[in-house]
Amino acid sequence: MEESQRQKKIGGVLQEDLVDVLQGAATKGGLRGIIISVSKVKVTTDLSVAKVYLSIFPNEKGQELLEGIRSNTPLIRHELAQRTKNQLRRMPNLEFFIDDSLEYIDRIEQSLKGEDNPIENPDLLDKRKKS
Repeated sequence: MEESQRQKKIGGVLQEDLVDVLQGAATKGGLRGIIISVSKVKVTTDLSVAKVYLSIFPNEKGQELLEGIRSNTPLIRHELAQRTKNQLRRMPNLEFFIDDSLEYIDRIEQSLKGEDNPIENPDLLDKRKKS
């Protein structure tokens, strides 16, 4: 089912404000050199839940940061509610996920360039076999 215009609008508003909140928290928390971007926000049809997809660079710290963000969800939600109080009546519950689409694309590009050549490295074939 396709998103309604209202869902897209709320998702866009949340995405803009979430970037400011998360980047501000990262710089205050002393996390220099870490880039947190909000790649997508999907809002359910009843506007009660917003699924937030984060892209974190460098990837090694992604899971650790995601756990920290999830533990601070009430504070983030409160900050967002303060920022969007003139635009939204109720703040949706936030659910955070890692967006690994860039990593997936990078793996595909490496395979197409021939860096993962199964002829030269037969061990790769075991990973590609269907079980």
